[in-house]
Amino acid sequence: MLELKKLYFTIQDDDVDNGDTRNIIDGIDFTFEKGKFYVITGPNGSGKTTLAKLIMGINPISSGSIIFEGKDISSLSITERAKLGIVYSFQQPARFKGITFRDLLAIATGNNDEKKFLEMVTRVGICPLSFLDKEVDARLSGGEIKKIEMATTIAANPKLAIYDEPDTGIDLWTIGPMVSLLKKELSPKTTTIVVSHNRAFLDVADVIIIIDKGRIVYSGDLKSALPLLTDLSICTYHNNCERDQDAGCLR
Repeated sequence: MLELKKLYFTIQDDDVDNGDTRNIIDGIDFTFEKGKFYVITGPNGSGKTTLAKLIMGINPISSGSIIFEGKDISSLSITERAKLGIVYSFQQPARFKGITFRDLLAIATGNNDEKKFLEMVTRVGICPLSFLDKEVDARLSGGEIKKIEMATTIAANPKLAIYDEPDTGIDLWTIGPMVSLLKKELSPKTTTIVVSHNRAFLDVADVIIIIDKGRIVYSGDLKSALPLLTDLSICTYHNNCERDQDAGCLR
């Protein structure tokens, strides 16, 4: 479905004066299967978000190729990839003064079906229904913005959905319903990639991918991943404990 072939993303290394470069993504080979739920995790600065942005076309690859449904999309723009059915949910969703939630749903679905809009609002747990006509601006909370972005992503019925740390700015009581929403509401044919340290996402993943220093060091189930997650000091947490804001930890 989505195949990464010898993928590299190289930058100028500012820590040296001789013009050397550094690989942020270092020769990744991986195939994402249709309909599976993947969670990419790893230490801070390991290349997780960079990899997601390369897939969406936000950052250009340095070398290698990205194959989507048999087509090489390495040189395609964000817009062209979106037209193929790839969507990206940012860690900090954009806010749009003058644009309403209804407007965003209309763009995502390509129509103005009121019944469908109301159904979508209910599915993502937004109430009251008058919320449809609220502007997506700075007056909304982080949780409200996240729900809006998830609703528009689901409404678009994507083939590939990428979420960059969707739990950022979300309280502990909202994470469980969010995970459930992403697992249940997206089409069974949608391939989902979530970048996260959160145990709630790791628990439901079909495949966990651990990245360290720009390379995939593990892919598989959570049980086998736990020892490596602990060794790498990945910060995550269980449902009944608090996140340590000062140091990475797996409790």
